[in-house]
Amino acid sequence: MEPIQLRHARFASSESHLQTLLVQGNGGEASAYHEFLRSLSGHLRAYFRRRLFQRPDDIEDLVQETLLAVHNQRHTYRADLPLTAWVHGIARYKFFNLLRARSAREELHDPLDDESLLFAESDTDAFEAKKDLDTLLSDLPERQRLPIVHVKLEGLSVAETALRTGMSESAIKVGIHRGLKALAAKIREST
Repeated sequence: MEPIQLRHARFASSESHLQTLLVQGNGGEASAYHEFLRSLSGHLRAYFRRRLFQRPDDIEDLVQETLLAVHNQRHTYRADLPLTAWVHGIARYKFFNLLRARSAREELHDPLDDESLLFAESDTDAFEAKKDLDTLLSDLPERQRLPIVHVKLEGLSVAETALRTGMSESAIKVGIHRGLKALAAKIREST
């Protein structure tokens, strides 16, 4: 057999085996269902690894979320349809949810260094910029000022800042986002 034909034969065999296990599992055979989930997890790891090679920490989370969704929706599977199409639909949905969530989280982290007006070219400029920044920060409410000072200026993590200030991690992220927007608006007003 040629390599591509061999791959197709292995895929068809794997598809058939997984489908049989799921149908048996849905019929009440616990050991078949357990084997289905174990085998499927290997396929899902490979599926996500090809898509998240730069983010390996997310792979296992997505495998578990997808397995849970497959488990919760197993009653919707129709045995006359390809199993992999059904599973990959669920996996793609979980994958896109991760991308949307990551995008939303990253939006909350506007880097302070994007504001070119905050850069200084000499020690004198640096001192003046520090005074200006202190003045700008002093006008912010504490729930915005403290997260910016601790995370963006001191380099603490969001979790460390939450512990230090007593605010939730979510409040820290929102405070940074809103505070940086307010700072940028004040800088634009002054120029």
